[in-house]
Amino acid sequence: MRVGKGVRAVAKELHDPATGAPRTLTGEFNWKVGGQQGEGIDSTGEIVSQTLNRLGYYVYQYRHFMSLIKGGHTNYKVRAADHLIRHHGDELHILIAFDQKTIDHNLHELVRDGVVVHDDTFKARIPEGRQVRVYGVPLSRIARELGNPIMKNMVAVGVTAALVGLPVEDFRPTIEARFGDKGDQVVELNMEALRRGFEYGAREIGQVATLPRRPEVRRRLFISGNEAIAFGALAAGCRFLAAYPITPATEIMYWFLKNFPKYGGVVVQAEDEIAAVNMAIGANYAGVRAMTSTSGPGISLMQEAVGLAGMSETPLVIVDVMRGGPSTGLPTKTEQSDLNELIFGTHGEIPRIVLTPATVEDCFYQAIEAFNLAERYQCPVYLVSDLSLGMSRQSIDGLDYSRVQIDRGALITQEELDAMERGAYKRYLVTESGISPRSLPGMRNGRYVALGNEHDEAGTEEIEDTATREIQMKKRMRKLDDLDLSAYVDYYGDEPAGQVDLLLVGWGSTIGRIQEAVQRLEADGYKVGHLHLRALYPFPRAKVRPYLEAAPRVLVVENNYTGQLAGFLAREVGFHEKLQSCTKYDGDPFLASEIYSRAREVLLHG
Repeated sequence: MRVGKGVRAVAKELHDPATGAPRTLTGEFNWKVGGQQGEGIDSTGEIVSQTLNRLGYYVYQYRHFMSLIKGGHTNYKVRAADHLIRHHGDELHILIAFDQKTIDHNLHELVRDGVVVHDDTFKARIPEGRQVRVYGVPLSRIARELGNPIMKNMVAVGVTAALVGLPVEDFRPTIEARFGDKGDQVVELNMEALRRGFEYGAREIGQVATLPRRPEVRRRLFISGNEAIAFGALAAGCRFLAAYPITPATEIMYWFLKNFPKYGGVVVQAEDEIAAVNMAIGANYAGVRAMTSTSGPGISLMQEAVGLAGMSETPLVIVDVMRGGPSTGLPTKTEQSDLNELIFGTHGEIPRIVLTPATVEDCFYQAIEAFNLAERYQCPVYLVSDLSLGMSRQSIDGLDYSRVQIDRGALITQEELDAMERGAYKRYLVTESGISPRSLPGMRNGRYVALGNEHDEAGTEEIEDTATREIQMKKRMRKLDDLDLSAYVDYYGDEPAGQVDLLLVGWGSTIGRIQEAVQRLEADGYKVGHLHLRALYPFPRAKVRPYLEAAPRVLVVENNYTGQLAGFLAREVGFHEKLQSCTKYDGDPFLASEIYSRAREVLLHG
């Protein structure tokens, strides 16, 4: 990661320095719990985040975990605010530590006068000079008294409630939703653990902070990018998913397994990604809207089949939830390093479309559009997320279902086929647009063979016919000539690009971090623009070029080592001398402070 100098410190105290009274946190509250995998860390975080969402706060949660079932450090961060938020935040107000490793890994995020609550089964070690408040709490002992040591996580939730002044009963709807199917006794046992933790925290520590002003209470969706993609696919009419389990995309398959049967959908867990993508191609060929979901290693395995979809002009939607690579790489960490593979992958040349949603809402709407584009242009469409966006739940105000429109493209009708002479239908008819009328299996007079070999208009092999090859190649490649993805290019800024000191450019899940870095830069007196790309291929040059041309400096923010987007911008629109990179590739998503620091470096030193 490139780290510059001059990061502005944002120090917030949890107590009023004059009176010692707990302070109302301005705008947001950041909380984290950590320990060993298998200690109920996820359950703890989900109960806190879901409760805050139910109370009306905007919530963003982020899980840091290892590719182990048990053991290894894991943590769960919850950021709650009185306004919409798009990432997990830079700071931390309260840290719940089940072991010393949690303190070692996360103390750097804690604000001045922040609070560490640790299980008193160990003595917390805090580096000298850190101004934090540390409390050993008998989390394990209270849980054992309740008859179940694992319930220390629920005791910790109760302590948290006491520290911020939340009544224990505010957690009951979440507890009932989570444990209700296990019976009333289990619900009450968890509530008792909460009460015991609350009583201890109120008695021995007291309230250290008041949560931000609660927004108007309303029902908000609390949803992850993976869930939104699956929901969008369902709304688009997708009824078949073939996939092989792979972190961080597996949640998409789980969502379908839970919800597809209600709508006549089918999920197949394939033996590998090669089988999965070929099943999806076969289902689309048969006329069913179908998809597959995977991550980077799966994309690598699918390349030959993607070429088959391109050559046979079969619609195909592939969801790529990116993770750290190469090879097995960092299976449980985030990255944006598949861009080159998605744009340039496959043997030979085919038309393809690459959509890169930036928000949970984008994940829903672009999933729908991915199916429309795949059928309209009869080609593969990649819908590209990453672990940070895919696996993080966040509060949103809702989705606009009136935007759900279905476009199945150039499907030929039975009436049109009946009007033709027997055998006259040409699946790969050469047209001005490059898009040929598509029949579905079972339609009279609509039979054709979908070949992986080069073919003529009727689908007959003409491997050695160079003229036919040239005609069909041109036909396929011009299909996307009229596709304008400029609607997926967003500019944020009070000033035109030509009047800013710096233009920040990002894609995908970095949007929230960039926006908060821009706010800090503007507070310093700089004029900053932000260009965000939610689709990358075919590249919307006409929309992007004027912004890069006008800006004096351009900083491209992306989670990879080589600056793949920066390289692609240089290839597509030029301005090599203006482009500088802010890259991060350690598996963690950007912090706003890191982007701010690098931007300051560029502004001060060019």
